[in-house]
Amino acid sequence: MTRQEKHLWYDFLRRYPIKIYKQRIIDKFIADFFCYQAKLVIEIDGSQHYTPEGKAYDEERSKVFERYGLLVLRFSNRDIDTNFSGVCSTIDKMIKARTATQI
Repeated sequence: MTRQEKHLWYDFLRRYPIKIYKQRIIDKFIADFFCYQAKLVIEIDGSQHYTPEGKAYDEERSKVFERYGLLVLRFSNRDIDTNFSGVCSTIDKMIKARTATQI
């Protein structure tokens, strides 16, 4: 895991009240984080994701995830570094919205 992924995992996701998995295999891809109950994939993107090749690869991954009914939330390393509480709030709101009918 990258420094930003570790920060998100150890300082927020691992203690989240709904189970979230790190580095989960979905089809032929590895999701950074996956919440089965919310059908949510959380991706933390470094600089390689902003190249033409990286964008194409991410688009393909997102389409595969979406075929499984999953929503993909993407954040940049910079988002984690400069707006950690905002990232956590966005994730929290999305999980709550996507699990509200299950509670």
